[in-house]
Amino acid sequence: MTEPAYRYGDKYAIGYVRVSTAGQARSGLGLEAQKAAIEEFAEREGFTVNLWFTEAESGAGSDALDKRPQLAAAIAAARKFRGPIVVAKLDRLSRDVHFISGLMMHQVEFIVTSLGRQADPFILHLYAALAEKERWMISERTKAGLRAAKRRGQRLGMKARSVREVRKIAAAGTAAHSIAALKRLEALRPQLEFALKDGATLQQATDWLNSNGVESPRGGRWHIPSVLRAAKRLGLRKAA
Repeated sequence: MTEPAYRYGDKYAIGYVRVSTAGQARSGLGLEAQKAAIEEFAEREGFTVNLWFTEAESGAGSDALDKRPQLAAAIAAARKFRGPIVVAKLDRLSRDVHFISGLMMHQVEFIVTSLGRQADPFILHLYAALAEKERWMISERTKAGLRAAKRRGQRLGMKARSVREVRKIAAAGTAAHSIAALKRLEALRPQLEFALKDGATLQQATDWLNSNGVESPRGGRWHIPSVLRAAKRLGLRKAA
């Protein structure tokens, strides 16, 4: 949650953005696009987005609000400022029609930028119901197709591939993972170089990284072994 950096109206709004995993939140995948859509909508409609709430949690299940403290906080803020909660797409709230129905009971206005300001609670219910029905139909068609393929004796999934193909897929996945990990580590090079400068010990470097809020490539705290591994992979001077 951050305080506003801009004001262009006398109406308040709450910005809510969500991704499904912590990994997506760290990478920023989707968050920037959602925020940009909300900012453009707010400017067009004359809102001031005075608070932002960011969540990394699945939206599945009718009890999802219990698992999403940032959305609950956004609802509380919307009541305080008497303003709407703005999201980029309906599925950023939920894909579950029962959950959408429950949100309406909080008597807070929800605005979906892709649907426009005129989409009242009934329209939101309708779109959620249509999306839920579409997902069910896709699932049923997929299951029917798999059953038909199985009746024809067709091998499915990895069983349909040769041992050589499976090995190539596994190798490609490992290589892609390694490249992604190295990119994340390379982005941390300046902080690691600073932490290890002037002959700092591994313990001193570890303490500096953690005390300054620098997350490890996996998004957690640093430990001496992880600092040592990172220094080796980046070719940095290793502490004694």
